[in-house]
Amino acid sequence: MESTSKMASTSLKFQFPPHLKLFQIPQKLKNPTSIITCSLRGKPRKPLWRSKRLSSEAIQAVQSLKLAKSSNSRLQNVFENKLSRLLKTDLIDTLELLQDQNELDLALKVFDYVQKEIWYKPDITLYYGILEMLGKNEMILMAEGYFCKLEEEGLKHDTRTFSEMIGAYLKVGMVEKAMEMYGRLKESGCVPDKLTFAILIRNLEDAGRSELVDVVKKDCDEYMDYPEKFLEEIERKMDARGPSINLV
Repeated sequence: MESTSKMASTSLKFQFPPHLKLFQIPQKLKNPTSIITCSLRGKPRKPLWRSKRLSSEAIQAVQSLKLAKSSNSRLQNVFENKLSRLLKTDLIDTLELLQDQNELDLALKVFDYVQKEIWYKPDITLYYGILEMLGKNEMILMAEGYFCKLEEEGLKHDTRTFSEMIGAYLKVGMVEKAMEMYGRLKESGCVPDKLTFAILIRNLEDAGRSELVDVVKKDCDEYMDYPEKFLEEIERKMDARGPSINLV
């Protein structure tokens, strides 16, 4: 009874967790065998303020988090007094906006907070942005951790999660791991899509792995309705891009 009363007395206070002990942010991989510097998707970042209408509460929450991120006490205060009052849709928008702005540390904290909300149910779509952001920032070990955590929540991987991990591996030059993940995608019963093929072809071309590019292009014939048109579009965009540059 005593322990129960103690828990009740502190239940309203947000306990800010030690920063993701299971998946602490590691340093970037050192001396990767082949760094691929082109954008995974071969296109500019989406606009900071998307066409979706965001509430003033979500925008203010993001601004408050960014202003407080240098102080743990101030950050905890924002979580307790601002995020705790947000509606579900506004909290999800806050998470997505932080991902759009590449606020890695804040986005991971908010994702952890979302998962503790009483209304939270495992949702694979919430992992898309997390995996994309970690891949873009070359946090491959963390990306692998969240890829496994998804399964621990009882979710089943889909084409998008496999594709994001493929892109993450290619971003740090781990071509063999990327192709292994591509094999897992197909073995799982998922179907590679335009994003999968675009990530593979562009990055494998930049890595000089023409033999693997040929394999992927053959798969386009099997999995896509209009492979010739798609491959022509990919080639056109790669030619227009010119030398490999970092667009991330």
